[in-house]
Amino acid sequence: MLESIRETAEEPLSVQSLRFLQLELSEMEAFVNQHKSNSIKRQMSLPSVPVFLEVSGQFDVEFRLAAACRNGNIYILRRDSKHPKYCIELSAQPVGLIRVHKVLVVGSTQDSLHGFTHKGKKLWTVQMPAAILTMNLLEQHSRGLQAVMTGLANGEVRIYRDKALLNVIHTPDAVTSLCFGRYGREDNTLIMTTRGGGLIIKILKRTAVFVEGGSEVGPPPAQAMKLNVPRKTRLYVDQTLREREAGTAMHRAFQTDLYLLRLRAARAYLQALESSLSPMSATAREPLKLHAVVSIWVQGLGPTFKLTLHLQNTSTARPVLGLLVCCLYNEALYSLPRAFFKVPLLVPGLNYPLETFVESLSNKGISDIIKVLVLREGQSAPLLSAHVNMPGSEGLAAA
Repeated sequence: MLESIRETAEEPLSVQSLRFLQLELSEMEAFVNQHKSNSIKRQMSLPSVPVFLEVSGQFDVEFRLAAACRNGNIYILRRDSKHPKYCIELSAQPVGLIRVHKVLVVGSTQDSLHGFTHKGKKLWTVQMPAAILTMNLLEQHSRGLQAVMTGLANGEVRIYRDKALLNVIHTPDAVTSLCFGRYGREDNTLIMTTRGGGLIIKILKRTAVFVEGGSEVGPPPAQAMKLNVPRKTRLYVDQTLREREAGTAMHRAFQTDLYLLRLRAARAYLQALESSLSPMSATAREPLKLHAVVSIWVQGLGPTFKLTLHLQNTSTARPVLGLLVCCLYNEALYSLPRAFFKVPLLVPGLNYPLETFVESLSNKGISDIIKVLVLREGQSAPLLSAHVNMPGSEGLAAA
């Protein structure tokens, strides 16, 4: 029966059942007698390998489990759910996952902290001055305070409540692990280990108060200031009566203009995609991003320029091959030794600078636009395009 369930059922068997099928016939009866009083539990499978887990709630009542996986996604599961209920897609790999009240705080390899709800909605983002090495929760029970501690590569330990910075601790070496809690007789103790193998212990003063940004606790002083509201004029009263009488017609006119604005924006976006004028590729086969920068190669304003094209593969795991770069320009004004060349293999996530030189042929200070096209071998339609506004040149005499 277990063999037939394993072959036909959609859900995998429990750990006990799989272990039972691996036993010899002489060992099965003892295994059944040992585990017959235990409830059968089945492990839940995720699309990728989890690296961080965060659990909230009670097992017998209701609980939520957030799992940050190696594919850059965070899956949120609830009690009795066979599959993840929500999925949070990150733009970089997670380096830490902490729950603060009802907010999931995630640290990423892009040196930033992100706050999400349990339904996957992003609340805020805070950029860090250095790479995040470790994260942990700071919970002060006497004051009901919960905050996030982050150890950075520049030797700082930053404490945040939501996106507000509460305190910065400077350490002689980068901190690789953090732990806040009871140590001996002290209820609020911070223990840190450094990259070089050091141990740092700091005890929080009983009179210490965490204040956001060093300001006073409570509402800002500007909230108590009275506004200088002008008196109601005759024109204001007439407009109020007009809006009250013709409110429906005004709302319809506003909705009509809003729909027209959305339609024009959609048409312009579609035209940009069809003509490949967008710096981002719209096809899933070639997820690319193009950024063109012009830098002067010699002192002065010409006549030789260096054109740098930054091409990036925005895919998560698949490299891109067989791309070409073509530059269209006015041959009477410019000369390019490499106007058409192949692009090397693009590894996902890396920025590839592709350089070529542009020589100005006019001595009248005239400038023009150079069109840069990214093509796929065997296809006539470009994947990406960029218009580079070339700076003016003083002419050949400047060289």
